[in-house]
Amino acid sequence: MVYQTKTGEMIMKKQKKEDRRVKYTKMVLKESLIDLLSQKDISAITIKEICEEADVNRTTFYAHYADQYDLLRQIEDELLQNLKAYITVFKQKKADAIFVDILEEMFEYIKANAKLCKLLLSKEGNLDFQKRIMMLVYDTNLVAKPNETLKKGEEEYVYSFVITGCVGVIHKWLEEGMKHSSRIMAGMIINSVKNLPVTFE
Repeated sequence: MVYQTKTGEMIMKKQKKEDRRVKYTKMVLKESLIDLLSQKDISAITIKEICEEADVNRTTFYAHYADQYDLLRQIEDELLQNLKAYITVFKQKKADAIFVDILEEMFEYIKANAKLCKLLLSKEGNLDFQKRIMMLVYDTNLVAKPNETLKKGEEEYVYSFVITGCVGVIHKWLEEGMKHSSRIMAGMIINSVKNLPVTFE
């Protein structure tokens, strides 16, 4: 058994307090950028604006991020990591889940993070990020159907077509206030590609 000295306990308490402070600082900086992104493009946003919105000084900002683009990348990466973990946990809990179930869960996660997703999946959003969010699901579930008219290498174009279309569907759903349920949207995506030379596993 390891016994902690009073000095050790004080150091650990200080570290925990600092960790909480860092988490809070990063949270307010991320929220500030998200709020500003709802008003203008990332290229028009300055570090000064982000810091003023978050009530954080520039030195603190640069202790965590290189610039506004780095902050945005970290927001995108965090969303993808959380979505991946969300889907992984769901698949572990429900080993017999069919793809429509997984898509439904993805829509549920997007719905819970609607404000951020609406910004990142908009026409002004990062196209590379939009592809990454769909490929996260499709990497293990989307495959080409045996098809004599589909030549070798052409399946990548079909995948790109499907992924881009799905991002558009999600964006429209968010723009219209998510009127349809996650289940209906998942089924809509399945049905929209059923006549294409791809399938879900």
